[in-house]
Amino acid sequence: MPAATLGDSFRSFFDAVDEFFSNLASVRLGPLLLAFVLFTAYLTLRARASYNILRAAYPDERFRFLDIWGAYFAGYGFNAVVPARGGDVVRLFLTRSSIPNSSYPAVGATFFVEAGFDVAMGSVILLFAFSQGVFPKPPDFAKLNAFDLSYLAAHPRFALFLITLSAVGTLVAFALLSARMRAFWDRVKQGFTILRDRRRYFREAFGVQLGAWCFRFAAFWMLLEAFNVGGSVKNVLLVLGVNAVSAAVPFTPQGAGVAQALLVKVFAGTAAASTVAAYSVGQQIAIGALTFAIGFAALVFIFRVRSFKEAIRLGREERAAEAAPTAG
Repeated sequence: MPAATLGDSFRSFFDAVDEFFSNLASVRLGPLLLAFVLFTAYLTLRARASYNILRAAYPDERFRFLDIWGAYFAGYGFNAVVPARGGDVVRLFLTRSSIPNSSYPAVGATFFVEAGFDVAMGSVILLFAFSQGVFPKPPDFAKLNAFDLSYLAAHPRFALFLITLSAVGTLVAFALLSARMRAFWDRVKQGFTILRDRRRYFREAFGVQLGAWCFRFAAFWMLLEAFNVGGSVKNVLLVLGVNAVSAAVPFTPQGAGVAQALLVKVFAGTAAASTVAAYSVGQQIAIGALTFAIGFAALVFIFRVRSFKEAIRLGREERAAEAAPTAG
């Protein structure tokens, strides 16, 4: 990756940040606050779906929805400000700690159950986005001012290697969670329990996530209105398409560089360049600040943990203590 391209990527991002602060006075407070309420409702319903999946996996254990809600927000909030999805580790530890007699493999497997809806809905949204003629095609990603996405698009062999390495690493990580493979896979299958009852899955997981998606749709509509880009069904679906692409490149918090570059490209003919640039960064700052604040409050008041760093440390210590008897 040429140094000039990397410099252009960072320069483009920070120019957008400057545009955001320059246009801060023009942000409409009413739609912005409503977007916060709607996005909080979206994550709350997502947490409810997670709770239902966990209830199916652990029908004989008693645990509170509040704890699962707090773990969900803490993980999401940490992901909003830290790259490489470190918040998933925080959420895994907090969720595991909230459920008596639970295991990391089973709890981790429930996260994959949740991802089924995201894959299905994300595929539909991406098909729509690419059909509109404003969304860049994958080969053109290399021309965007986003270092991570541009580099991967310009070096497909490295991208394929990275994807393969990530897949292998994930499998190895899961395998290392337990020295007794049979018990390990039994626990993994326990996390997928709700999928054995199709009606229950669609009623308590997929259906709840679909309801959550409606709140997410409305939240981004309000964000488009708040930053004066203009809310519409097409515009919201394009934003969600951008989010789906940026979520696949987790090298920055919320895929910041990728999302910013794609949003500027997608809305180039919709509003003034300065307005689009301000929105591209402003929506990420707004959501990041909201979820980080709620997530940190959940850590302090629900789990009595003083920082995300402490949550990660406690999770590692608990995992090490759990593995020690097995090793012995």
